[in-house]
Amino acid sequence: MLSPESLRRIDREIAKYPAEHKQSAVMAALIVAQDEKGWLATETMDFVAQYLGMAPVAVYEVASFYNMYNLEPAGQYKLTVCTCLPCGLQGSLDAADHLKARLGVDFGETTADGRFTLKEGECMGACAMAPVVLVNNKKMHDYMSNAKLDALLDELRKR
Repeated sequence: MLSPESLRRIDREIAKYPAEHKQSAVMAALIVAQDEKGWLATETMDFVAQYLGMAPVAVYEVASFYNMYNLEPAGQYKLTVCTCLPCGLQGSLDAADHLKARLGVDFGETTADGRFTLKEGECMGACAMAPVVLVNNKKMHDYMSNAKLDALLDELRKR
């Protein structure tokens, strides 16, 4: 179900915990699986559950609780905008509106070309640097003016 390299990465995460607590690696294992597959289909989550010796429902609970996990196919680039109150007061809602207009999608939607999925995020711990945009749950961009948002979109389109 997952490549040998992904299984090695999960094994490295499991090794961080006592053997009887290997389920503690579930969040990292889901990230590894999502990195390989692009999203977490039920079959992928079932595999992770089996690999960690967990009930599938426990894995589903983790995956459905955190917005960093994609439970349906997403675009090549998932852009998550923090819209909590402090960020909203510092312009993140305007930044989100700008992205919606530029991409022609709303939160939870993917562009027709499959390149971008726009998501709403909750507190990324960077209120002082708002607006912030997280790309593919990996790289945070801060102080995002409309010009910086446009430049980010242009850079991602070139990749």
